[in-house]
This record gives sequence, C-alpha cells and structure tokens, in this order.
Amino acid sequence: MQEITPCLWFDSNAEEAVNFYASVFKKSKIGKISRYGEEGYEIHGKPAGTVLTVEFELNGQTFTALNGGPVFKFNEAISFQVSCKSQKEVDYYWEKLSEGGEKGQCGWLKDKYGVSWQIVPTVLGEMLQGKVTKKSERVMKALLQMKKLDIRKLKQAYAQQ
Repeated sequence: MQEITPCLWFDSNAEEAVNFYASVFKKSKIGKISRYGEEGYEIHGKPAGTVLTVEFELNGQTFTALNGGPVFKFNEAISFQVSCKSQKEVDYYWEKLSEGGEKGQCGWLKDKYGVSWQIVPTVLGEMLQGKVTKKSERVMKALLQMKKLDIRKLKQAYAQQ
C-alpha cells in the first residue's frame, strides 16, 4: 500500500471525474466508494447517499477523489506529471486530458475539472539533467516555444552544433 495518497477535492462531481480519468489511463482501477449519510448534513449539506469519496488508481498511483463542496478550487500550484516514452503517448494524453479544458505552455494543461497536468516525454529529463550546457539551453529555448511538447523538435535542438 502506498503511504501517501493525493486527495482531489471536487465540488460534487468526483465520481464523474474518476470515470473520466479511468477512461484516459488504460491501467486504471476504480476502488471503494463511500457515501454521505444523514449525520452531519447541517455541516456538509450533501443528501444522504451522495458520493463522499472514490478511491482510484492511475498507472499504479493511488488517489482519492472527495466531494467536499465548492469551498476549494484546483490551481497550478499542484499538478500531475505524465511521463511519456513516445510522441504517440504525448499526443494521446495531451488530447484526452485537455478535452474540454485548457492547453497551456510547455506541456502543461488543465483538464475539464480544473486539475493541472504536465505531459512530459521521458527524453526531456535526459536532455536537461546535470549542469547547464549549450545543448540544454537550446532544448529549454525550444521547449519554451511549445504548448504540446514535440520530441522530434526537442531532439533536434539538443543535437544542433
């Protein structure tokens, strides 16, 4: 069992969001669902039987989705990185997760629920690791001009003389 589990706070659409994420990530599981009872209605305002939490797993990472009400909203201070081995994977996650959301710069996007994601090719880490070099500077310059990351263009920037 994972010792740290991210909990995503939704207003009232946690189950819908979990079903969406499970449709995007091929290696996913939806686990236990807990529901609000009558106790505490004066505090949470949710009708008895409404979904409270949904446990789920995406590519081996466990999460909890909570219907906590409209008190908190997602922002870019927290995001989830999806490491992609190929451009096909980058394209897939970029299109699926941004559907109904917002496409941002440098591989960042917000899904239709407001959750921020970074769709990152694994080769990028290899090109940027270690000390700053002319190669890594060229890669960074190319990266900063992109929305969806393009592995071919990043590799070209890295290989330039």
